[in-house]
Amino acid sequence: MISSRLRPSLPRFSSLRLLGTRQFPGATTAAPSRDRPIPVTLSFEDPSAFRVKSRWELLRALGVFQLCSVPVLVNNCGKLMLVARTLLGRRGFSLLLRPSVYAQFVAGESEGEIAQSTEKMSSLGLRPMLAVPIEEDLGEGTGEERYDDNMAAMLECVRMSHSNAWSKDPMMQLKITALLSPELCVKLTTLLSQQPYDLDLLVRAMDGQPISFPGLDESETAHFLCGLQRLNRIAEASVGKVRVLVDAEYTYMNPALSLITMAMMKKFNQDGAWIWNTYQCYLKESRSLLLDAVRLSNRESFCLGVKLVRGAYMDKERKMAEREGRPVPIHESWEDTNDSYNGCLDVLLELISQNPQRRHRIIVATHNEESVRRAATRMAELGIDKHGGSVCFGQLLGMCDHVSLTLAQEGYAVYKSVPYGSVDNTLPYLVRRAQENRTVLQGIRKERDLLRLELRRRIRLGLKPGR
Repeated sequence: MISSRLRPSLPRFSSLRLLGTRQFPGATTAAPSRDRPIPVTLSFEDPSAFRVKSRWELLRALGVFQLCSVPVLVNNCGKLMLVARTLLGRRGFSLLLRPSVYAQFVAGESEGEIAQSTEKMSSLGLRPMLAVPIEEDLGEGTGEERYDDNMAAMLECVRMSHSNAWSKDPMMQLKITALLSPELCVKLTTLLSQQPYDLDLLVRAMDGQPISFPGLDESETAHFLCGLQRLNRIAEASVGKVRVLVDAEYTYMNPALSLITMAMMKKFNQDGAWIWNTYQCYLKESRSLLLDAVRLSNRESFCLGVKLVRGAYMDKERKMAEREGRPVPIHESWEDTNDSYNGCLDVLLELISQNPQRRHRIIVATHNEESVRRAATRMAELGIDKHGGSVCFGQLLGMCDHVSLTLAQEGYAVYKSVPYGSVDNTLPYLVRRAQENRTVLQGIRKERDLLRLELRRRIRLGLKPGR
């Protein structure tokens, strides 16, 4: 997110009760209450949403979700998969995973396989949001050549997203740590605590100007310049064609990631929200970070695209903070995180309703049914057109289909995050997502129950005379 070190230079707004911080002009002052009843305009109780799935897809989903609901399997899935690959060999392991876990959560490897998966989604009213499963953490740096290969993969993702008629308004996901070393992002975050970097400095670096960055040595500066120019190439290829949603990662590097993303927004979002940033509402400072982004976009006159999530790195963030003896950066309870998410959602929807020029856009990226209902209800109350393009919804491929399909049937824009690639390339990605989203995976009982109801209905129909 935007480093707090950037805030002093930004214009201030008066108190914003809705977020517990400051208020921008025209925003309502009603505070969200976890006790306030939310009108139910959508029902996610009907198993008929799964009638579009084949019997095999129902059985596969039930089997995978049953495995994902066992904590010991999720917590140790990386080790278990490594053992299975050693025992079965690469080919045998691929044959085991492809029809099961891989087919549930990954679109495929070749463009033909990806097209088959995304075309089916499109026929159901869902929009694919391609995600190249490439990222790095500390100690995983691989050098400039590998980062250039990752850039080529991202450019290919832009091409596929744009050239195929899979979505009316194509989107894709991007992780900056696939193009820039995590170690440098951590150092930049430390430097930002001492002195802010001006966005114009990064914009000039993206344009290829020889820039010196305070606090970085010669090799770090060279790598930073290469990384910014890689990001610049991807943004240039995507503007006017594909919206690029930049993922947030860990708090020890997020300020640097947000600084880079905001510089990209300043350069490329003058006429529309083509570069988006992600805001993790499980962070205690998420509300002030979001407001900082709103103020910065107003000051620098660029459009703001927001991917609003709860967050996926809860366990690691808490353990790191406890180990280092510093305050835990995430909310103490699930209820506080929900309040944070719904409060940020309310503010963004208020902004969108007051700005018909679509200077602000949001993807409500959540599997939480209450937040989805809340967004739909507030859209109706504020007169936000579900077809207007300013608000859309997002869930992961292979999960929460009862919510995605119901939203699509009601005419909302719904994206599914669609990773693709070989089993070997997607395995680390799948393991990380499984461990980061273990609370979601272990809470899919309702989806399993709906899948069982639909499967039983088909069995009953098959047993009827004359069928």
